[in-house]
Amino acid sequence: MKVQSEINIGLVGHVDHGKTTLTKALSGIWTDTHSEETKRGISIRLGYADITFRRCMECPIPQCYTTSLVCEHCGSETQTIRKVSFVDSPGHETLMATMLSGAAIMDGAILVIAANEPCPQPQTKEHLMALDVIGVTEVIVVQNKIDIVSRERAMESYQEIKEFVKGTCAEDAPIIPVSAQQGANIDILIETIHHQIRTPRRSLRKAPRLHVARSFDINRPGCTPENIQGGVIGGSLIQGKLKLGDEIEVKPGIQIKNKGKMEWMSLISNITGLVAGGESVEEVGPGGLIGVGTNLDPSLTKADSLSGSVAGRPGTLPDILHQFTMKTHLLERVVGTKEEKAVEPIKSSEPLMINIGTSTTIGVVTSARKNEVDVKLKLPVCAEAGQRAALSRRVGARWRLIGYGIIK
Repeated sequence: MKVQSEINIGLVGHVDHGKTTLTKALSGIWTDTHSEETKRGISIRLGYADITFRRCMECPIPQCYTTSLVCEHCGSETQTIRKVSFVDSPGHETLMATMLSGAAIMDGAILVIAANEPCPQPQTKEHLMALDVIGVTEVIVVQNKIDIVSRERAMESYQEIKEFVKGTCAEDAPIIPVSAQQGANIDILIETIHHQIRTPRRSLRKAPRLHVARSFDINRPGCTPENIQGGVIGGSLIQGKLKLGDEIEVKPGIQIKNKGKMEWMSLISNITGLVAGGESVEEVGPGGLIGVGTNLDPSLTKADSLSGSVAGRPGTLPDILHQFTMKTHLLERVVGTKEEKAVEPIKSSEPLMINIGTSTTIGVVTSARKNEVDVKLKLPVCAEAGQRAALSRRVGARWRLIGYGIIK
């Protein structure tokens, strides 16, 4: 497991504040690869990049921290200190569900705030609240684009950020001024990430459980039948280990018709390949983003059709839930809009967007009581009691985050 990343770090923040550019400055990888992302210049899907942090033993701190094999300052060979996976979340307000799905596999986060715009922008506030709601506590703030503002504006922006993060999970977070475009202060950022965002303790002895964030058909058009490869799922193990040849179950799976009724059937397959850190491996453990090759029909995994599922050893996964009761914790105000309205109590028959793990579904409230609601889901989820669910309400034409619930 030496090639596998230890942790997943999310990059979150308002649209066009430089999250993808910062990922490239750190990793050399441009994560916007979808054709529509290239055309529109924004992130639409979750982007991933595995990064190896290295250190030059000859240079002083912080210049010694880098991602290069050879030190840029003295030419010495650098040593590996840590491997991390970055999850680049879209910042556009219409893609909040995608960001919340990504937040479920984040161990820590970097909140990117551009110095050339007043702070906070609507999605800066919404993404920070989302980190609070999901339970991500280890946060670093990056003050980006300092190369295109004056010293006075940079100091003013810094004070705006300090004021904005008061009372949130980022209140005591370090604020690192950088220029992702010019690569300025990237060494200081690497040093801060290395010391600030710790690797959580995870159990290797428990049954494996994988949150599926992406799924793919890796076959090219025109591929001959004998060369077709099975579907691939990608995500992060929260516990346990997976090995080549292991049998895995994917829930909720697919919808089938049985005796005239529509039912959900889990999928069972064998692992035919494992990829971590861009390399094929025989075994993977918790932490970092992995790809799992299967025998599944690639038509079942194409275009992220299994994202939001949970995979693990057959018989060990939670039940498929079509409805559940949860205890609710609501925010005081609706964030993400210029006019922040008070969050009203949840009402019966109200539709809610619910994010549990990497899954996104719509739930209709069948009964609402004080701090407790019953919901019936349009798409089922694989979840268990005690799990946290992010709740969003329709405000105007958009879904807005209003709080979270704990499944009972």
